[in-house]
Amino acid sequence: MSQLLFEIGTEEIPASYIQPALSFLEQAVQDKFRELGLSFGWVRSAGTPRRLTLAVDDVQGEQPTRLQEHIGPAKQAAFDAEGQPTKAALGFARSKGLTVADLQTISTAKGEYLMAVEEINGRATAELLPALLEELLRAIPFPKSMRWAESKLTFARPIQWLLALYGGQLVDVQIENLRASNTTLGHRFLSPEPVQVHNFDDYLKQLAEKSVIVDIDKRRAMVVEEVKRAVAEEAGAEAMPLIDEGLLDIVTNLVEKPHGVCGSFDKRFLALPAEVLITSMQEHQKYFPVADSNGKLLPYFVAINNNAIADQELAVSGHQRVLRARLEDALFFYKEDTKTPLASRIDGLAGIIFQHKLGTMTEKSRRVATLTAWLADQLAPTQKADALRVAELAKADLLTAMVGEFPTLQGIIGRAYALLDGEKPEVADAIREHYLPVRAGGELPQSLLGAIVGIADRMDTIIGCFAIGERPTGSKDAFGQRRLALGLINIIRSLHLSLSLRELAERALLSYTGKIEAKADTLTEALSFIRLRFANDLIAAGKTQAAVEAASSVAFADINDCIARIEALETMRGSEDFAVLAGSFKRITNIIKENQETVVDESLLTEAAEKALFAVCKTVKSEVEPLLQGRDYSAALTAMLTMKEPVDLFFDQVMVMDENPAIRANRLNLLTGLAALIRQIGDISKLSVEQN
Repeated sequence: MSQLLFEIGTEEIPASYIQPALSFLEQAVQDKFRELGLSFGWVRSAGTPRRLTLAVDDVQGEQPTRLQEHIGPAKQAAFDAEGQPTKAALGFARSKGLTVADLQTISTAKGEYLMAVEEINGRATAELLPALLEELLRAIPFPKSMRWAESKLTFARPIQWLLALYGGQLVDVQIENLRASNTTLGHRFLSPEPVQVHNFDDYLKQLAEKSVIVDIDKRRAMVVEEVKRAVAEEAGAEAMPLIDEGLLDIVTNLVEKPHGVCGSFDKRFLALPAEVLITSMQEHQKYFPVADSNGKLLPYFVAINNNAIADQELAVSGHQRVLRARLEDALFFYKEDTKTPLASRIDGLAGIIFQHKLGTMTEKSRRVATLTAWLADQLAPTQKADALRVAELAKADLLTAMVGEFPTLQGIIGRAYALLDGEKPEVADAIREHYLPVRAGGELPQSLLGAIVGIADRMDTIIGCFAIGERPTGSKDAFGQRRLALGLINIIRSLHLSLSLRELAERALLSYTGKIEAKADTLTEALSFIRLRFANDLIAAGKTQAAVEAASSVAFADINDCIARIEALETMRGSEDFAVLAGSFKRITNIIKENQETVVDESLLTEAAEKALFAVCKTVKSEVEPLLQGRDYSAALTAMLTMKEPVDLFFDQVMVMDENPAIRANRLNLLTGLAALIRQIGDISKLSVEQN
């Protein structure tokens, strides 16, 4: 059992590429070892902009000897009428280095066949590693790769060196013209000389001495420490950095060892909306903003350098100069934008194409307003006028110079300008909120106004795209419909809204009348797409797949109602009586027809068991209906459990498919009515296998 250490040394890799590449290496090496039959221990990765590193402890030194079975010709074809081996048998045995006598006969579903059992001796791990490591390196996926010099290899950035050790011994890996060694390189500026290493712990220690912190978590913590130190030294103890987690991840992977410097900018730029300042610093320059104890921005920022510069003034001046130019532009755009009211920009949306088949942003805004009006009638009638004003202004900031320069500020700038124009604060807030969430797990709308317009906007896009055949595939989702669907679902969940997605989708499709000729399956496909996102999201959050499928397959249009049914099913699924009822329900669904009637003629009930079941169904139905209306699904399921024994007795004593057509149809009607009652909560047959 020995440790594997593999490092790929490169030119500086983009920060966003590093963690996904390391995650791939960790998973891929485990898959490879399992495929080769090699046991292993702790798998770790580390990385900086100049290196991707993998370490695997306790790698088995040699593959175990294993037996491999090979199926040959059918026995009937392998021997003639006199029992002598045919050419088929002789050829098969010879191909495996055996005689016919060494072959075994096995029985399969297709009959008897000859089988050869081959003993394969395991190879030494050291022999397997060169090919394995090359395969790992070539398989790493990147958003964009490049070629360099005369190399045919593609990678995120040119590879400069390789380090490969197994049990402290060099692994002879050669990729293109690069041969692995037992040395790595220190910090490009602070300690560029090569350093020899023996194992992963030694590797971490030696590189730390060469100003390279390879451990990403440790380097991340050092970035935070450096930011806080720089702020305290330059801006005072009362000042505090605003540390965005996403920016922290990026900055961590921009440096090999962080060195923080605190700079400042002219106070006049504080006249800009705080979001503009933060965006200018975080997104464009990768700087951390600074605020006071009340969260108000101060004219300071922190930059993280990859180099320690003794002259602090020199270290800061370049950052200040670049930020000043960015803020000058922002201030100019802001002043120019505020000369024109937001509402006066609405007509200009006719010049922006939403999608060439779906029309302009003006047309989209009108469709969103139509859906908003319907949603407001359902959810907030007293706020309908404000909701329509939000829908009218929602996209107007797309025509501002500020959003043109900072696209991520759409909605944020709309809110700021709406407040300056004297719009109601709740209207201004909703302009920003209708874009939320902007990413998975992101902030959700807090107001009903923002939620209503956000729902309308998302449904309009999804239905429009499905109507023209622009549907997401495995690798294509040009309009981000997966993100839009999840956003739609999470908005409805977070505010506990009760509305029909089907009716909303129908109205969205209706609003395209005269604009496009929608494909026939648009509604079915779009709702199925949303349901799949809904189900996957719940399963990922820990809900039982069977319960999710059971509830959502019968009705999911009212999302929060569907979740309530899922939770009730999860509560009951551990009950033995419920497991039996679920099994019986599965039997019922296999018998009844889709278009079966539910009206039962009592005069045709002849058997005691079917009369008893009919009586119980009537009683349970009257008890369950008010519970279903009140969404007390757990109590409804409990009441339904009283049908378990009558159902079992019915199947034991009654022949459903009676020769008399009228009696047969009546019994099927009885079962269909029972199934329809249960299906108001879910298709519990989907839980039967799991419970048996």
